Amino acid sequence: MAMISPIALLQVPSPTCLSSAKYAQFLSVTTTPTFSPKRTPLTLITTRSAKKPSRLIMGASASSFSADIGAVLSDVSIFTTAGQPVMFKDLWDQNEGIAVVALLRHFGCPCCWELASSLKESKEKFDSSGVKLIAIGIGTPDKARLLAERLPFPMDCLYADPERKAYDVLGLYYGLGRTFFNPASAKVFSRFDALQKAVKNYTIEATPDDRSGVLQQGGMFVFKGKQLLYARKDEGTGDHAPLDDIFEICCKVPVA
Repeated sequence: MAMISPIALLQVPSPTCLSSAKYAQFLSVTTTPTFSPKRTPLTLITTRSAKKPSRLIMGASASSFSADIGAVLSDVSIFTTAGQPVMFKDLWDQNEGIAVVALLRHFGCPCCWELASSLKESKEKFDSSGVKLIAIGIGTPDKARLLAERLPFPMDCLYADPERKAYDVLGLYYGLGRTFFNPASAKVFSRFDALQKAVKNYTIEATPDDRSGVLQQGGMFVFKGKQLLYARKDEGTGDHAPLDDIFEICCKVPVA
């Protein structure tokens, strides 16, 4: 199999996209205080809830997530691979259910095919522990189906967020610098064998028609009901949270 170049991995948007009004709209969002360009340290930080004791959140700043972020996210509408709208609050038990929410970059990102492959391999382990595994990507449902069919990946836990609503609510990183020039993006080359295996049936057709979406970064979140227990924003392309660490966090969640 031919080597995949860094440019192919990241799927460069066309010049017209970079100068479009829609691109400018999302670029302006990254300059607001909520979306700090500073590198987020991997430290443990506590958040407080009016009803429950402090919880630990890794890889997030205290100002990045409010105590009601789960409630805000619950009203966000995305799509199943069949094209049916579904709200976050319907994806898992909003009282005590534990869910791992993995936000991919976009369905045409080879690095995200690698992450999706890892999620699929870990799904049985999470399922057996009572943890709901949810993967979301940028693009329309038909783009999501391309990844699901060709990887393959279970469609019942894959969702499409073409307008990046969840990404905006969670304040995930966006822009040229994060996508192409962040040192964290180089991590993917240490996993090149896994990447090469994951993209065996890859197709560029899974890339969103709106190319501005390829500049979005993803992240990993763990919820118990609406309560956010763990948050990690990807610093750059291919900078994914280790799933073994995520599983360990889920196993330590106290049972009601």
